[in-house]
Amino acid sequence: MRAVIQRVLSASVVVDGQTVGEVGNGLLVLLGVEKEDNDQDLKYLAEKTIGLRIFNDVDGKMNRSIEDAGGEMLVVSQFTLLGDTRKGKRPSFIKAADPETGNRMYTEFVDFVRDKGIKCETGQFQADMKVHLINDGPVTILLDSRRTF
Repeated sequence: MRAVIQRVLSASVVVDGQTVGEVGNGLLVLLGVEKEDNDQDLKYLAEKTIGLRIFNDVDGKMNRSIEDAGGEMLVVSQFTLLGDTRKGKRPSFIKAADPETGNRMYTEFVDFVRDKGIKCETGQFQADMKVHLINDGPVTILLDSRRTF
């Protein structure tokens, strides 16, 4: 499981001209699910995301988590995070989970976040989405449950 995490002042997702998810101060999480991902990958990535200390404390140091900061989270499914570009110029997506598995794990990730008491909005799985954000910092973090980077 792989994620691009961006600290945002605001973020939203639009599908067919309608806003389907929107948050204020918090995190935008672009989430990709791999074929081999399991519940351990999901738990690791969700806990890591929630626990990331990337919000400023009173001294201006990144020392607070989304929970500490009272932030919100927008989670958007993005299978293209699993694109392999090591050969040629066209990405290969053979490592991405099938849609059924991807949607299930995406939904479980969102449920995990919500169960922790964090307001969590979503995009629309498999839709053509327009994602709008104001990156704060900018702060962008890459996470991979297999710790490949």
